[in-house]
Amino acid sequence: MKKLLVVTLITAFGLFTLNGCSTIAGAGKDIQDVGGAITDKAERAKKKE
Repeated sequence: MKKLLVVTLITAFGLFTLNGCSTIAGAGKDIQDVGGAITDKAERAKKKE
């Protein structure tokens, strides 16, 4: 499970840096989207256990 989280975080960080954002609002939206994706993955992992 930790491995999945690490891979997800690395992927999210890579996407965030590659896409970039030109405003603070854009950065906030990107961070919010990444947080939502991580939350979804964690909830799915809990259901599998």
